[in-house]
Amino acid sequence: MDLKQQLQKDLHAAMRARDERRKAPLRLVMAAIQLADVEKGAALDDDEVIALIRKEVRRREEALELVRQAGRDAMAQEDMAELEVLRAYLPQLMGEAEIEALAREVIAEVGATAPSDMGRVMGALMSKVKGKADGRVVNQVVRKLLSA
Repeated sequence: MDLKQQLQKDLHAAMRARDERRKAPLRLVMAAIQLADVEKGAALDDDEVIALIRKEVRRREEALELVRQAGRDAMAQEDMAELEVLRAYLPQLMGEAEIEALAREVIAEVGATAPSDMGRVMGALMSKVKGKADGRVVNQVVRKLLSA
C-alpha cells in the first residue's frame, strides 16, 4: 500500500472514531495531495507525498512558534498534537553525524575549500540526501565544515 492510500485509510478510521486531532491534519494533507495531483496531471508518487507532508510539517512548526510567542499555550498543544500526527508519516531523518560524514565526502568530491563553494557543495549534497535530511541542518553542517 502506498503512502497516499495509507493516509486515506487513516483518515477514514479517524472519521469513524470521531478523532478530531487526527482527522483535521489528515484532511488538510489529503486536500493538498489532491490539489497537487490536479496540478501535476497525474498521481503523486510516495517521494512527492513525503515532500508535501514535510512542507505541511514545516508550516505547522512555524505557526507553532508564533503561537508560543503569543502565549497561547492551549492552542500550541493542539498544534503540537497535529504536528505529531503528520510526523508519523515521515521517514526517519538522518542525524547530524551522518550528514557531516556525507558532507565531507561531497566537499572532497567537488574540491571545495572555502565558504564561497557553498553553492556547489549544497547542490551536490542535497541531491544525495533528498527527503532524508532537513535542508536547514544540512546547510548548518556544510557552513560549519567550510568555515573551519
